[in-house]
Amino acid sequence: MLTLYEPKYEDLWFRQMMLADEDTMSYNHAWGGTIPWPEDKWSGWYNYWIACNEDKRYYRYLKNEDGQFVGEIAYHYDAETQHEIADVIIYSKYRRKGYGSEALDLLCFVAKNNGISVLYDDIAIDNPAITLFLKHGFVEEYRTEEKIILKKEL
Repeated sequence: MLTLYEPKYEDLWFRQMMLADEDTMSYNHAWGGTIPWPEDKWSGWYNYWIACNEDKRYYRYLKNEDGQFVGEIAYHYDAETQHEIADVIIYSKYRRKGYGSEALDLLCFVAKNNGISVLYDDIAIDNPAITLFLKHGFVEEYRTEEKIILKKEL
């Protein structure tokens, strides 16, 4: 059973660790893999995503029943596509335990309760997470050679 947790500034080490972990970020290989996220970037990010999200962004850590951080969920409005974009990352050592499925359900529940009617995600064409999204009611909107765009009416 996962719980949602709004990270405090001092908890951002977990996000930094996930973004730097090759196994966790293997899904992101089409866009460069791991993502450097030095501490000097934390303040601006925290202000934008947590402190002053303007009800346009949502971000939470996921905690398991033992109180361990296991991943993150988020959504944000993308002005270029004019869509709400979903984000689910499960730290690699916690994968294949059902957390991704539960996280996606939690994200959809929260988004709907916050007035979002449709969520999208763009996923690399070879990412196994596509199956997870499809099992949870997302449908293919379109695809390119690099990615598939999935959509769910909430």
